[in-house]
Amino acid sequence: MRSLPRRPVCSVEPEAELVVLVDGRDRRVGVAPKMAAHIHGWRHRALSVFVINDRHELLLQKRSPAKYHSGSLWSNTCCGHPRPGERVAQAAKRRLQEEMGFACRLHRLGAIQYSIDVGNGLVEREYLHLFAGQWNGQPVPAAEEVCQWRWCEPSAIDALIVSQPARFTAWFPLAWPHVRHSLQVGVFTPT
Repeated sequence: MRSLPRRPVCSVEPEAELVVLVDGRDRRVGVAPKMAAHIHGWRHRALSVFVINDRHELLLQKRSPAKYHSGSLWSNTCCGHPRPGERVAQAAKRRLQEEMGFACRLHRLGAIQYSIDVGNGLVEREYLHLFAGQWNGQPVPAAEEVCQWRWCEPSAIDALIVSQPARFTAWFPLAWPHVRHSLQVGVFTPT
């Protein structure tokens, strides 16, 4: 488990950031402030990135306790929302650099939809695009995004989800089986 080094990063406050509202087929139906979308439970476009290393370990992050929801919980390598007019794949690359301080080639794995109460009167109702990448190294995460990180074997992740689900963000156990299956069947093979 690592908590240093970290770097500051400039980011937009959640109440000022806009998200793309979508229908059940990921077609744009509008835009809204991110906080409004989470307060009202409006379906919006989102992304999650899962980075593995040559040992087939997943890079997990522990979200900063200062995050507007799901603080201090473990999750996938990074997540976020594309900006209006931004392609989802480009947003995935941007968020990986902003949150974890590195870049790598990303492969789109598909998408899932879910609606989950994340506490404090907020609902994550997302059309979530899943991406995987391969990278070896030590990330330099943004201090306001991530408080710890670690590489973890898939079997250990499976066991932790079963034995200690409250340690993870609500969306991670929903997305992980899809990503794990894609990795197992060779949709994405690390090089």
